[in-house]
Amino acid sequence: MELAHRCLAGDADAIREFVEHFERRVFVLCLRMLGHRQDAEDTAQEALHRAVRYLHNWDPTQPITPWVMKIAANRCRTALARRAKMPIPVENAGVSLSSNVPVEVGLADDMQRALETLPPHVRRCFEMFYLRQQSCIEIAESLAIPEGTVKTWLHRGRKQLAEFLRQQGHAPGDG
Repeated sequence: MELAHRCLAGDADAIREFVEHFERRVFVLCLRMLGHRQDAEDTAQEALHRAVRYLHNWDPTQPITPWVMKIAANRCRTALARRAKMPIPVENAGVSLSSNVPVEVGLADDMQRALETLPPHVRRCFEMFYLRQQSCIEIAESLAIPEGTVKTWLHRGRKQLAEFLRQQGHAPGDG
């Protein structure tokens, strides 16, 4: 691709053209993989930056589009892994502890453990709804399942979390 060779030669206009040529495709891939517009925009920008920065590693005997898309997919996987490791913010939400343990510590730890007991598909749905603040329709589209299934999984997840928290000594409605 002649544009890539111009980029490698340091042509600023070529770099701008390169980014413009791939930005839509990369963004769409990121949006599909991440399911959140802001994350997709950030990750697409990072992927395009890396593609330009490491263009000298591209094998000119191979097509460039799959190479760029692989970089974007890898950036998305990294973002998803980072997101999975993020602590889940938990607020008091009307639940008080029966002991003198601070709510921020005891409830947050128990909530994290409770989330880990959920089946993976329910936990993912739960995180998309409560952490990413996606609607049931957005989650259904992202996971390719009916909206009713999303609502059922959320309901079951809430019931399972409430039961786990009750077993840990958190009594809803005491506060």
